[in-house]
Formats: sequence, C-alpha cells, structure tokens
Amino acid sequence: MAAFTAEDAFSGFSVDDIDAAKQFYGETLGLDVRTDAMGFLDLRLPHGGSILVYAKPNHEPASFTILNFPVADIDAAVDELIARGVQTKIYSDAEFPSDDRGIVRGDGQGPDIAWFRDPAGNVLAVLQA
Repeated sequence: MAAFTAEDAFSGFSVDDIDAAKQFYGETLGLDVRTDAMGFLDLRLPHGGSILVYAKPNHEPASFTILNFPVADIDAAVDELIARGVQTKIYSDAEFPSDDRGIVRGDGQGPDIAWFRDPAGNVLAVLQA
C-alpha cells in the first residue's frame, strides 16, 4: 500500500476573520459550513468533498479565483447574489468588459462569468454551466 495517496485530499484557503467567513459562506451563500475542533471552517460540498477555511493573521487575499460555482442561469444567480448583498462587479471594464452587474459574456470564447469577493477579499466566481 502506498504511503502517499490522493484519496482524502482537500483544498484550503485563508481568511482574516473566521467569524465573517462563517457568516458569508454559511448565511450569505447558503453553504453547509461546519467548525472543527481547532476552530477551522469546513465547507461541505453537495457532491462530496470539503474545503478547509482557516484564519491567518497576515492573510493576503488571493488575486485568482479560489472557488467556482457553476450555475444553470448566470443572470438569475447574479441577481440572487446582489439581492444577498454581494457585489458582483469587482473588475473594471478595462480589465474584463462586463455588464452593469459584472457579468462577462463569453460569446463562444468561454463561459459567461461573474466574479465576487468574500469578506477577506478572496475572489470567487459564478459561471454558466
């Protein structure tokens, strides 16, 4: 039996405020968020797996997308995020030309996508599946 396996591998990222992250991921986004014995968050994914979220005093937000949410209807998903208080236009049109809600249309070059940030400044996205 191999000592190294990927069987129980998981991803993780840092935040600067674990309580704000728990509220955002659990209440704002509606994910299943559990707190482990060490105070870390465990984001449980619907089809299995999890993501570790941990507080880091010198946290620096990820400048890349750390978590993608495929959706059937990006317009409805963005409207719902905005209604929940999430800002979905985080890039200028010079960086990524988008509509007034921040949706970048793939127009055959890729999926329609909109980015947003968690309270720690990490970048997340919804994209048309």
